[in-house]
Amino acid sequence: MSHPSVEDIKANSRHLRGTLLHGLADPVTGSLSFEDQRLVKFHGTYQQDDRDIRDERRRQKLEPAHQFMIRIRAPGGMFSPAQWLQLDAIATTHANHSLRITTRQTFQFHGVIKRELKATMQAINASLLDTVSACGDVNRNVLASSNPLQSRLHAQVQDWAQRLSEKFLPNTRAYYEIWLDEEKVADSTNVDEPLYGATYLPRKFKMAVAVLPLNDVDVFANDFGLIAIVDEHGALAGFNVAIGGGMGASHGDAATYPRLADVIGFVTPERVLAIAEAAITVQRDLGDRVERKHARFKYTIDTHGLDAIVALMEARAGFKLEPARAFSFDHNGDRFGWVEDEDGHGHLTLRIPAGRILDSEQGQHLTGLREIARIHPGEFRLTANQNLVIAGVPAGQRARIDALVATYGLDVHARASGLRLNALACVALPTCALAMAEAERYLPELLDKAEVLLGKHGLLDAPIHLRISGCPNGCSRPYLGEIALVGKAPGRYNLMLGADHRGQRLNVLHRENIDEAAILSTLDELFARYAAQRTPDQSSLEKRFGDFLIDAGIVTPLARPRNDIAIEVIA
Repeated sequence: MSHPSVEDIKANSRHLRGTLLHGLADPVTGSLSFEDQRLVKFHGTYQQDDRDIRDERRRQKLEPAHQFMIRIRAPGGMFSPAQWLQLDAIATTHANHSLRITTRQTFQFHGVIKRELKATMQAINASLLDTVSACGDVNRNVLASSNPLQSRLHAQVQDWAQRLSEKFLPNTRAYYEIWLDEEKVADSTNVDEPLYGATYLPRKFKMAVAVLPLNDVDVFANDFGLIAIVDEHGALAGFNVAIGGGMGASHGDAATYPRLADVIGFVTPERVLAIAEAAITVQRDLGDRVERKHARFKYTIDTHGLDAIVALMEARAGFKLEPARAFSFDHNGDRFGWVEDEDGHGHLTLRIPAGRILDSEQGQHLTGLREIARIHPGEFRLTANQNLVIAGVPAGQRARIDALVATYGLDVHARASGLRLNALACVALPTCALAMAEAERYLPELLDKAEVLLGKHGLLDAPIHLRISGCPNGCSRPYLGEIALVGKAPGRYNLMLGADHRGQRLNVLHRENIDEAAILSTLDELFARYAAQRTPDQSSLEKRFGDFLIDAGIVTPLARPRNDIAIEVIA
């Protein structure tokens, strides 16, 4: 039996309603129909199943153990303590007793069964949050730098993330009717979608706003990126604009590939929304609606040419971009521990391994953060590197926060290697349908073994970026890792090497389809060579690992002449 295309499903969905109300009410199955599984993504949730027990359930002639992942829309990743407590209650009542920080700076719930789905959505709404456009072929959750040292600029950038998110939400009332029991008016299914149209975008669209000198949002991995530029007085002058980033690829398909965004110019704040809307509408009209693997904005740009796309964006926005302003990034990681911002507020960044907050033998992290939320007067900020900032802590409250951090084992950052502090992983097995290999569950074991090698070579403090993805779609942005594993099959990965620590260079394939023994053997050799390049009077490595791999000729970077020249000139 052949299924309709996603484009046909969207076109016939009555603006994302489909038969979701009927499917949710059906008690016979824990699943939704094929068509509704595609539509429910626009509402912020994916249908999944537990792949660990899939074969056993098949043998018992039972349907898969269907469950749903729900993703919050949280531009810039900011939550109040009250919201934190409400999300904690949702996780322990309706989900699998964990909160997971995603690489798009928001929370996911896992393990929600269909009959609990609507109650979960309503509980999220009661916390003054929603899941609209957290998934689907629309503008997704907008990232904003978590840089805690520039509080005034951070507040402005956070506001821009919010404005970009709100501006590009769909008009349809389907979400509110289906999940929140909003009364349906007679013509609500004929609502106009002036931005998205009847079939929305060809694929997802991602935005990020970076604050120099930290590229903690990996701005060049996004379809549309803004780099905040300040004037001589430290005020926001505007933004450099970058377009065409994206991490997704498919094994063995040369037509798909990761791509870094190109910096195309500068805009003043009052013109940001116009140029962002122009980018979205160009992608809406020119993006590939036949082959979904080739439907991201990066492919539209490469098909039509960067100059042509920029000219079309400028024509639709009604102005020409100014030349890009000078900028330079230091790195794309997070700062850990306490820092004080320019207004005297304390901010504590905690390492959250793979972004998973739960109670386990490693620490009572869910309980500990619940206790912190009960006394914290500030806010919580999630980072795009799956970490957590306890932000806005008064000086008199810091000792109390520190005591709770120590009591509940949340001080991972204080005893972690440089590799562990800079490791990302997607969820992968057992819930992701696309996963070919483990990622989140394998990360702790791999780190333990890699740290033995690092210790042998005196490199435990080296801040090396490691990223693991269970498949080539790249949710953990693996192609920006100095070391990356991309899943090929259970226990087997492509080893990618040579990205830089600023998020401005892609890595390349070093060894294909290898097992753990080969991975560790290769890393052992590379760590030995890296350690040998130090001079006796160096207390730490001055050259980062990815740069060393390039300079030593171990890997050859991908040729991206236009992007490389642009970054070199304005860096």
